[in-house]
Formats: sequence, C-alpha cells, structure tokens
Amino acid sequence: MTPRWILTALVLCWLGSVSAHAETIQVTIDKLVFSPTEVNAKVGDTIVWNNKDILAHTATADNKDWDVMIGSKQTASLVLKNAGSIDYFCKFHPNMKGRVVVAP
Repeated sequence: MTPRWILTALVLCWLGSVSAHAETIQVTIDKLVFSPTEVNAKVGDTIVWNNKDILAHTATADNKDWDVMIGSKQTASLVLKNAGSIDYFCKFHPNMKGRVVVAP
C-alpha cells in the first residue's frame, strides 16, 4: 500500500504541471472602430479581429512587433508572444486605434 503522503505529493506535482489554458480574445471592427478599444491578455493568448466593414484594415503595432492584415468581412488572428502594453492602429485608417495590455 502506498503511503498517503506519497499520493498527496504525486497529486500536487501533477496539478503544478498543468498549464493554464490560453484564451481567445475577440475584437470587432465595425464602422472604422476597434471594439473593445483596449483588451487585457496574457502571453500565449490569441486575439481574433472580426472585420465587419466592407473595407480592409490592419492591426499594426506601434512598436512594429506585428502587422496583421484583416480583409473585408474576414477574421485574422495573432498569438501574443511578448508582455507589455502595445498600442496599435490601422495603416489604411490611422484614426483607428487600439491597445493590448499583455501580462506575462
């Protein structure tokens, strides 16, 4: 029979090895606006932009970390790889702005 403390240690080791699931964060583009304008995420999460406009847009990071093309009536996604606060905009419509705050 296995001592209780060994079973407890094995369970705790297993629980410690289970990683948190990455999340998918939805951002809608409608009438030349990113909504929500600011999102909070973690490294490993995915942002999905859903473009409801008849125009193509981009989600272009100010710091040049990423540049995502989002076609008319299309979706596009990005897996977040770095922590930090990243402002982004649409290259075609620079008045369209958003922010992603990424925790480690």
